[in-house]
Amino acid sequence: MTEDSDRYFATLTDTLRASGVPDEQIAATVEDLRAHLAESGTGPEEEFGPAAAFAAQLGGLVPPPGEPDDAAESWTWTADLFNDRRMLAVHGDQGWEVESLDAIGRFVCRRAPGAALRWEYRREVLKGGRRERVLGELEPEGWELCGEWMMYGYFKRPKAATAGPEGGLEALPARPRGWLFLGARGKVALVIWVLALLGMVGVSLTGLGLPGYTIALLGVGWAIGATYTAKLETDKGHVHRDREAARRGEG
Repeated sequence: MTEDSDRYFATLTDTLRASGVPDEQIAATVEDLRAHLAESGTGPEEEFGPAAAFAAQLGGLVPPPGEPDDAAESWTWTADLFNDRRMLAVHGDQGWEVESLDAIGRFVCRRAPGAALRWEYRREVLKGGRRERVLGELEPEGWELCGEWMMYGYFKRPKAATAGPEGGLEALPARPRGWLFLGARGKVALVIWVLALLGMVGVSLTGLGLPGYTIALLGVGWAIGATYTAKLETDKGHVHRDREAARRGEG
């Protein structure tokens, strides 16, 4: 074996160990891989791809079948589409692994206290014929599809695949108290939805019928539009004022 091969398997070994794989399992895996290369006559990176990404694809990153971890924590949470990637990054750094998305788009997570890993996530559009291309690009880099919602696919990868030993967690932060994480735009959308819902309920109680619903919704839309337009005009006025002040100062 060449020095390049030795470095490759050293990186593979370190990454698997950081992921919580037992040393005896690592040794057996490396021995099998070396034997395969001796027969094929190819180099490890040519045959398996980058060491860190290959380690993420190997078995052993989760408890072996038949040995469920009863101590693992479970947690389900959700976020709006403006805030989901930021919160996935936050919770992934705390060791939360997304196992799936449920029927209403919530992230179903688990965290094993004895061998928790940091996780990284990404969101990609999978509709419109993009699925095969996206999977073909991401899977060789160790990304695994962990759930889908509407047009989006969510992918996960243990940070040990790129960060090595730093991808592990020595101490686990407390489980978050909340389950709903809205960004600023998500909160605005929620307020708009609540206003529209209250408007329809109010119209229903007054017995105005379909025309009344239409008028009420137009009224809500007008109020929202007026508020937004007023904000734009205020911002425009601030910009104009600042420019005028700067011009006078130069004069």
